[in-house]
Amino acid sequence: MRRAPALWAAFLCVALLAMAMAVASGEREARDPRGNDGAKPGGVRAATTAPAGKGPVGWETYRRLDLAAHLPRGVETKMFSSFDRQGGNWDGFGGVSSCLPIRTKECVIAEHVGAGEISSIWFTRWLGPIRDTGLTGSFAHTGRITVELDGRKVVDAPLADVLAGKLGAPFTHPLVADDKQTSGGALISVPMPYRESMRVTTERDPRLYQVMYRTFADAQGVSTFDPGESAQDVVDLMSRAPAADPKPTLAGTTEQVASLRLAPGETQRLAHSTVPGLIGGLRLRLPQTVAPKPQPVTDSGRAYGRGGGSEFGLTVDPANRGVVLTRRLDRTIGGQRARVYVDGELAGEWPGSPRAAERWGEESLELPAALTAGKSRLAIRTEWSAGQDFNEFTYWARPAGGVAGAATDTVDVGDPASELSHGYRIRGAIWLGTRAYNYPTPDTGPEATSRKLLHGLRLRATFDGVRTVDAPLGEFFGSGYTMAPVRSLMFQLDSASGEFTAWWPMPYAREATVEVYNGSQVNLREGTSWVRTTPSTAHARAVREGTEGHFRATSHASATVLDRSWEFLSTQGSGKVVGVSHSMRGDGGRVHMEGDERMFVDDSHTPQVHGTGTEDFYRGGWYFLHGTYSAPLNGHPARLTDGSGCGAAEDCSSAYRLLLTDAVPFGRSMRFTIEHGLANEAPATYAATTYWYGQQARRLHRTHTVSAALTVSHSPRVESGGFLSTLEVASTFEGELVNPERHTAKVFYTRRPVTLEVTVDPANEGVVLRRTGDQLAAGQRARVSVDGTVLPDWYQPLGNHGRRWLEDSYQLPAAATRGKRRISVTLTPVQGAPEWAAAQYTADSVVG
Repeated sequence: MRRAPALWAAFLCVALLAMAMAVASGEREARDPRGNDGAKPGGVRAATTAPAGKGPVGWETYRRLDLAAHLPRGVETKMFSSFDRQGGNWDGFGGVSSCLPIRTKECVIAEHVGAGEISSIWFTRWLGPIRDTGLTGSFAHTGRITVELDGRKVVDAPLADVLAGKLGAPFTHPLVADDKQTSGGALISVPMPYRESMRVTTERDPRLYQVMYRTFADAQGVSTFDPGESAQDVVDLMSRAPAADPKPTLAGTTEQVASLRLAPGETQRLAHSTVPGLIGGLRLRLPQTVAPKPQPVTDSGRAYGRGGGSEFGLTVDPANRGVVLTRRLDRTIGGQRARVYVDGELAGEWPGSPRAAERWGEESLELPAALTAGKSRLAIRTEWSAGQDFNEFTYWARPAGGVAGAATDTVDVGDPASELSHGYRIRGAIWLGTRAYNYPTPDTGPEATSRKLLHGLRLRATFDGVRTVDAPLGEFFGSGYTMAPVRSLMFQLDSASGEFTAWWPMPYAREATVEVYNGSQVNLREGTSWVRTTPSTAHARAVREGTEGHFRATSHASATVLDRSWEFLSTQGSGKVVGVSHSMRGDGGRVHMEGDERMFVDDSHTPQVHGTGTEDFYRGGWYFLHGTYSAPLNGHPARLTDGSGCGAAEDCSSAYRLLLTDAVPFGRSMRFTIEHGLANEAPATYAATTYWYGQQARRLHRTHTVSAALTVSHSPRVESGGFLSTLEVASTFEGELVNPERHTAKVFYTRRPVTLEVTVDPANEGVVLRRTGDQLAAGQRARVSVDGTVLPDWYQPLGNHGRRWLEDSYQLPAAATRGKRRISVTLTPVQGAPEWAAAQYTADSVVG
């Protein structure tokens, strides 16, 4: 009894400790709404969890790809680029549009006040011979690049050295790449967050460039980029991109395996789950999808004339039920006919294909089992029977009914070693030489079957009762028209094995189903699928609460229309765009690639993203100057031309890009378009699959409109004096080149403070203030305060004397707006800056 108080005290301590641990666990889950333990890829615990609202920032974006479905709040993605501000195609040529109109000795290409993150920087300039100089263009002509964050230079080095990886990690391949590695472009994909300001300059005019950056409503959870942090784990992750799942290892993951057989018009389920969580991996192996033959094909051969012939030996499988003998021939000679004998017995006759200009052809003849079964060696003899002559380049022997490509023997005519080993002899020889031809696009055979399956098989996924994925197989995995190798961070295609892999995290609240539909006219004879599912109440809760979106792959295919941009995506609701896979069929000159991409976010008339060319968007340059390539974040994996799966005088190209650090969020709507040609004049056929996460509900609601022209709602009042001037402006917005809509409105210009009384939703998680103004004068800047709370300046370095209308936005943080029904926003133009010019303001409340 004397010891009882001590025992009770010990018991109480243990109980309290257990309760504290439980509370701490609950707090940890609350801090990280996904409930993940913060593991890095490979299971190593990460140092930090994702900041609330913004989602991962900086290196955490790559380390926490399991959070890719997070829908950020208080985040906008924008771009500075050298696009032609007058709507033409002079995107940085001659220095017309390259530098921002800011008076410094350097060329300023990007500048922002407030918190944010530089997500990627792309350059190109003419890299060929420079006329009348004897020199070749290079990035050395740009000189130094300087990146200044929060008043500190974090990069200050020759651009050519940065691109060559001379600064060392993290500025090393594949996070930086030169024109050889990105086929004509140059890329810096190092995410560089900042808390107060950023500026990017080059020593000399860089010509063409794009700077993608994110703006944050506040600096909470943001640490300024440290160039001394090597981020070697991210470099390694990128370097091994094709090899493994880039996401952190998730506990409880299981794999559903299915065997595939699909007739035309049939659908087969690959996986189904009613346990809330996410699908984290998908793999398909389809033996009928084969890589096309490299073009052109060079081969040596021989030919014999009337009365001639040849003989050679072939190794075959004695268990065969017949043998298919295939020959490659030069089809510039038509009607080549020859009889074929097996061990002295007539087996058939080559059919004699018609003439075709400068094309390879292949003919096949099935040797009956009566002449081949039980034998491991066949003696083949051919004898001329009709035609000008009979040429031979390569023979292949395959078992009848066998898998394409499984040759038991190959005779390479014209190659001395192959001829010797097969006992090849020719009679009546009239030619010996080499040809380099393309194959015609076959309508039948393994390659034709492969193309039909890539286009006709559709991957489909339904989450919580809504189908959000419906895309052609080839396009979903980045290759488009053909089986080309793709090695991106989030999806891969192994063209040698016929294996397709995707690692996108796909969360759901209740149930998920993955299917394949056969929309081709080909029987899918065999295949295997593997689908990874992981139970997760945290991901399910995030989807229900709208902080994560369902994964979506929206596919669209059509011919381009004159004077109209082609749409990747047009949607309502909330979400973020995270990538695109694009197939283009157009003229062989590739002029359709002159088109610029644009993203119009939340009904804005001004695009938040405005690029400089199609191949530029995919981070290449000069119509992909150095040919095809595949990288972790972008690629041009395939280009087909006449005779290689594309029409005569046509170019068929595929390209992809992942938008991870530069994902583009939207709260109400997204319209993502691209031009075709200089001015939407180039005829082409486009197909694309856009990857995005989204919810049907809108998270951005218009709660007030303030018109300086007194046409709607309330007018602003002016303190300490009146407006300096007013002017009726009739002009256009930047964006569409052809037939842009002309707007006329009264603009008020002032250097005095302007106070806006704005109605907001009291349940808001921040407010987006948008100004419609005149950007004739570049560098407009105003101090911002909300109910007396001072915020970063609203700064707009852009200017345009031709297309004067601009809609720009400013994010008010939730700390200054939450819980209020009305706020007072004061804009005080900064001394020395141009007059603050506005025709209208709108306020959008960010709501759950």
